[in-house]
Amino acid sequence: MTTIPDFDMKPVEVPQSVLDGLKLLPTATVYGALRSFGSPLNVCEGVRPFTPGQKLAARARTLRFLPDRPDLRAEVMVGENAPEYLAMARCGPGDVLVADIMGKEKDVVAGDVKLLQLKMNNADGVVVDGAIRDLGVLEDENYDLIVYARARSLHGGPTVLPAEENIQIQCGGALVRPGDVMVGDDDGVIVVPSWMAAKVLEYATLHEGTENYVKEKIEAENVHPGKYYPPSAETKEEWIRVKKERGL
Repeated sequence: MTTIPDFDMKPVEVPQSVLDGLKLLPTATVYGALRSFGSPLNVCEGVRPFTPGQKLAARARTLRFLPDRPDLRAEVMVGENAPEYLAMARCGPGDVLVADIMGKEKDVVAGDVKLLQLKMNNADGVVVDGAIRDLGVLEDENYDLIVYARARSLHGGPTVLPAEENIQIQCGGALVRPGDVMVGDDDGVIVVPSWMAAKVLEYATLHEGTENYVKEKIEAENVHPGKYYPPSAETKEEWIRVKKERGL
């Protein structure tokens, strides 16, 4: 594994162009880029897709749930100024609500009424380290949200409360800071630190192109994959030259 490049690790606002680029890549390839930069603990373990066939690459707007208690309930259950609504208000196009519900598979982030705020804001989706409810309603009424969660549940939220927003949280064991990029497909969902996103896109795009070129060579020569895979530095340089020759 290579060492982390000389990054400025301050959070940045990731532009839509980077998000669009990440959507073109398999999530596994993006994860490979993260590992190459020395950041392997970015997989949201146990959080799986509930809207298959869709690609997610969106900025994280975070929400943290905590165990229910009367004093906490008095502080956070304050109508439209509750943390959950403030978190969803931060979500627009290119953003995804990421909720830490401590992995509880009965407790849900919200149902169709609360999540209407995300629909109205044209947010990209929701990633929940917990459960999702009313998924059928979201689909039938075209909420157009990409959903990752641990489970589906009919429970409202019997043991937890949405307590804090716009803070660093965990999701499936991965650190998520506000503005990080959540990248997902049918294989799962990962976290790309915001300050690393552009460089990850550059690295992963080159790697994906090289792997496709390797497959092309393997088929053309009818050889075992081991002849060219994994790609060597020379093969990457060859692909860069071929890419220029092809005007790509």
